[in-house]
Amino acid sequence: MILVTGGLGMIGAHTARALADLGQQVVVTAHRSTAVPSFLEGEVVVEQLDVTDRSAFLELGERYDVTGIVHLAGSIPGDDPVAYFRTDTAGLFNALDAARTWGVRRFAVASSLGVYIGQGESPWHEGIPLPAVELPHLIIAFKKAVEPLTTHALQGSGVQPVILRIGSTWGPLMDPESPFNFVPPYVSAVLQGETPDPLYAEDGGDSCYAPDAGRAIALLMTADALNHETYNVSSGRPLAHRELADALQQPCKSGGQANPHLDISRLRADTGFVPEYDTAQAVAHYVAWRSGNAR
Repeated sequence: MILVTGGLGMIGAHTARALADLGQQVVVTAHRSTAVPSFLEGEVVVEQLDVTDRSAFLELGERYDVTGIVHLAGSIPGDDPVAYFRTDTAGLFNALDAARTWGVRRFAVASSLGVYIGQGESPWHEGIPLPAVELPHLIIAFKKAVEPLTTHALQGSGVQPVILRIGSTWGPLMDPESPFNFVPPYVSAVLQGETPDPLYAEDGGDSCYAPDAGRAIALLMTADALNHETYNVSSGRPLAHRELADALQQPCKSGGQANPHLDISRLRADTGFVPEYDTAQAVAHYVAWRSGNAR
């Protein structure tokens, strides 16, 4: 059985569904809301858990034969950065403690494409140096710290670490007014009958539809062998804003320049991952989902 913490969030829920589709038994944790999205109903076991509670976390191992952990649980920073770091570090340490105690096969943890900020080379691949630059957000700072904490904590344990440098992911269950990705708010405006501000046609950058991101993570957890500890998780191609506008029949402005995107050669080589959705298919799927769901 594979444990997915934060398994009812956007990436977690799609990861859990992909694991179930691959024939895995899955238990997901959620801290506050345990409302299960329709695509997960009957597919997973749900446990309400505060991942900062070490005893409660370790008790899961008494009820389930957990063979792998995908740690995606996290909080949103408030006004106190120390409180945010304390909370999410406690959750990470408890997950690592559980991985070592239970002797799981693999421990995957969410990092971010934000660790590459400041690196001018594009596309971003796992072998390029990570720049020592000021980071724009507390979440990215924490994700960058997660990587060495995880690999060092698991050394000599027999547990294989899998660092997930997750790209700019959007899709069902994301906050439709999210400040972290412009696609859901743009789609929301169209669905509400508004005309969003025209996008620059050539602007864009990394993008991955959530069901594809979940399937990539599931493949990393179930592959017979992995040749690396760190993997980019995304579509492997930049999303040009003209593609999004065309899919929603909206006008564009000429000009713009794409931002870097993630190279997924490692992911593809070790798992055979190929994205299922192109931009038009992702937009159509998301619009259909939003027609019956608030987020």
